[in-house]
Amino acid sequence: MRTAIVVGAGIGGATAAVALEQCGWQVTVLERAPELGEIGAGISVWPSAVAVLEDLGVQGVEKAAATGSAAGMRQPSGRWLVAAADIGVEIPVMIHRAQLHDLITARFGPGIIVRTGITFTGLAEDDSGVTITGTGLDSGGEEFRADLVIAADGIRSITRRTLHPSHGGPRYSGYTAYRGIAEADISDGGGETWGRGQRFGFARLIDGRIYWYATANREAGRPVGPGGIHDDVTKLFGDWHEPIPALLAGTPPETVLQNDIYDLPVPLVPFVQGRVVLLGDAAHAMTPNLGRGACSAIEDAGALARHLRATEDLPAALTQYDAERRPATAKLVKRSRSIGTIGQLDNRVLCTLRDGFLGVGGKVAGLLARRRRVEQSRV
Repeated sequence: MRTAIVVGAGIGGATAAVALEQCGWQVTVLERAPELGEIGAGISVWPSAVAVLEDLGVQGVEKAAATGSAAGMRQPSGRWLVAAADIGVEIPVMIHRAQLHDLITARFGPGIIVRTGITFTGLAEDDSGVTITGTGLDSGGEEFRADLVIAADGIRSITRRTLHPSHGGPRYSGYTAYRGIAEADISDGGGETWGRGQRFGFARLIDGRIYWYATANREAGRPVGPGGIHDDVTKLFGDWHEPIPALLAGTPPETVLQNDIYDLPVPLVPFVQGRVVLLGDAAHAMTPNLGRGACSAIEDAGALARHLRATEDLPAALTQYDAERRPATAKLVKRSRSIGTIGQLDNRVLCTLRDGFLGVGGKVAGLLARRRRVEQSRV
């Protein structure tokens, strides 16, 4: 039986473990944290990722998620730039990140061994396999041996740094992000609001709570204010249109998350080197503007399993994985960064031009959508 080691047990690593087990591999998952789990808030799961999870037998994603609705875009005053209307685009489902992770790990079978509290420290490859070294929370160094290693150890991947020491690593986007989940009784369908150097968006989860996120231009690593993260984000967005103040007020202060946003520059490094595969943020970390980061990691795992099933030739399967996933994710990295650049504009004139363009574009999109519906009704 072929063996694999998955470094990192986040959404991408957990999905890869399930996928490889279903290919008949024996899998060892090494996770740095003392226990399995995910932190975070809401996450959008697009149809392509839902399809991968369904193929892997992951049950309950759509039952545990709220189906998104086409949402509009506003200015901080509440004025609509793009009205909330169905313009014929793909709609994701919204789910809590920890819930999604639980659904995936529930598919772990007897072919998956999980070791928590293990920090990856190095690797050595030879013709017959790869040896991983790691240190435990309560033990010294350990070695793990396998035919294949899947590195899903995040944007600051030690594996990527080991394989590509000359790579510059993550780059700062120029803005930070806040996230939270509010208990608030609102009828608003959600959407995004774009201001000058700031954005705020929200969507409903299946349990009725509201997942919200916000971004603001600032230097990397700036310390949190004396009032805490919740106070910082309230000062930034508390005077924007409703229901934004209500969402902030309905969020427990201690649960608000704040992270500076980084991505990996393009061109991306090769996703495969010998018997080591990069997956998820370790391979193609992107800004969250498209809501595709975790979905891309899920799709990586599905593609890797598909190519491994298609041929017994391991190098050929890995080459095909890289050829499929690197170009696809590089496009998403570039597109996501471009959207962030436009959304975080803070020059008054450029913001006015941007908002005008969005307004016209929304009207054109709505017109085209109505025309499509009329044509479809005649069929």
